[in-house]
Amino acid sequence: MFAIKTEIADPSAETFTFNAQKTMYGGKKIAPGDTIFIFASENEGGSGLIASGVVTSAEAIARKPGIARQTPRVSITVRRTALAKRRLGRRELKPFSDWNDGRSETELNFKFYRQATNKIVGISAETAVFLSSFF
Repeated sequence: MFAIKTEIADPSAETFTFNAQKTMYGGKKIAPGDTIFIFASENEGGSGLIASGVVTSAEAIARKPGIARQTPRVSITVRRTALAKRRLGRRELKPFSDWNDGRSETELNFKFYRQATNKIVGISAETAVFLSSFF
């Protein structure tokens, strides 16, 4: 299971295309058929969790030669399967900062908001169940 936080131009779109997205915490392993939770980045005016979907295509972006440290990047296409019915964003996740408490809210806060960059991340099965409750 995966989640992405990025700029979303049309939150109600049936299909999303995300080009050359940074990956962290196992995000580079994303593949067609995977479930993904989509967060509209608050840094670009979004509101947090907006949708869930299924990855229909995933393509790793080749690293640029001559650069020692590069974050792996992936381009994906996602077919939306549901729209979020409740809000979940930075404001709701900020209080969860005890990095060792094992809570799904803490996992999301750590992976998305400790470093504010947009990215695709791998999430635990427990966090996927938690996120599913928003639909």
